[in-house]
Amino acid sequence: MREPEEELKALEAQGLRRHLRRLASPQDATIELTDSGACLNFSSNDYLGLANSDALKSAFQRHIETYGAGSGASRLICGTMAPHLELEEKMASLKRSEAALTFSSGFATATGILPALCGKDDYLILDKLCHASLIDGARLSGVTMRIYPHNDLSKLRDHLLWATSKATDQSRIVIVTESVFSMDGDRAPLAEIVTLKEEFDALLLLDEAHAFGTIGPQGRGLAAELQLESRVDLQMGTFSKAVGLSGGYVCASRALIDLLINRARSFIYSTAPPPALAATISDALDLITGDEGTRRREALWKNIHLFSPDAESAIFPQVMGENDAALHASQVLLEEGFLVPAIRYPTVPRGTARLRFTLSASHRQEDVTALKNALARLLTDC
Repeated sequence: MREPEEELKALEAQGLRRHLRRLASPQDATIELTDSGACLNFSSNDYLGLANSDALKSAFQRHIETYGAGSGASRLICGTMAPHLELEEKMASLKRSEAALTFSSGFATATGILPALCGKDDYLILDKLCHASLIDGARLSGVTMRIYPHNDLSKLRDHLLWATSKATDQSRIVIVTESVFSMDGDRAPLAEIVTLKEEFDALLLLDEAHAFGTIGPQGRGLAAELQLESRVDLQMGTFSKAVGLSGGYVCASRALIDLLINRARSFIYSTAPPPALAATISDALDLITGDEGTRRREALWKNIHLFSPDAESAIFPQVMGENDAALHASQVLLEEGFLVPAIRYPTVPRGTARLRFTLSASHRQEDVTALKNALARLLTDC
């Protein structure tokens, strides 16, 4: 039997061993690391700077007094409380869908949806750079799966032709993509994908995790920006990024949501998220879609365009190649006061280890300029 110590040594030798990084402060644009002191945080997905906002902290405290600290049971037992349903009604309205369902995390959302929708007689076609949760959900479903090269519409069409030739009258064909890809920060060609899914009578699951709150009218996402919400069958995402809290959601037709309530194992067999959290998320959605959300999005996009004028999102990769190079670059930046993670396999393909910069509305423009200058020095020295 192999020993865990041997596996850890192998990871260490490949530059792939991970360690937990302890923060001694709340999540914010500037954080305190237990082992490194204060630094500017360019690693968080807290795009609108809400995770430590006074408004959400006060709301959470208020809702705990009203609803208690926990839900006590799964949603189908006695864990469904008014804030859960009110949040789902609000999400459905925001995403212009008939209904919505919330989960304990974005990962639970993806791994719940796909096995509930798909089985061995169905066909699932995913972008190669889809998040691990979507890949895992596909594998759990037992579906026949095909991967198309990132944003390659020609190959997507080929896979759809193949699936259509194999499908029966009862088969589902499902396309899965992200609107903004988490490690590259680029966008899917969503309008073209929607056209293809309609041509082949497929369903489309769109993961808006990194677009919701930051892109489109009221921050409703890429589907809203392109006026495609009514043509996307399932819109999923998280409350753990721009919303600043935690949890996941999916918006779809009433029938699809009811099917998920009855089949999604990560929903059925999980204790419901705290009702106070659901109520606080509702407050966060009001903030994001109102004047304060507009102000924060404008600040975010000013920072984004300062860092990279042609950027499509708040995510910026700087590919370094080998793991050691990415780890070294991350350490150099940390010593200059910038927390920027080194992203390595299996999160990204081998040979594409990178720095992943993420910006927030909470960053000052001078912080962004300082980071940009530090990166330029780093790349010059490499």
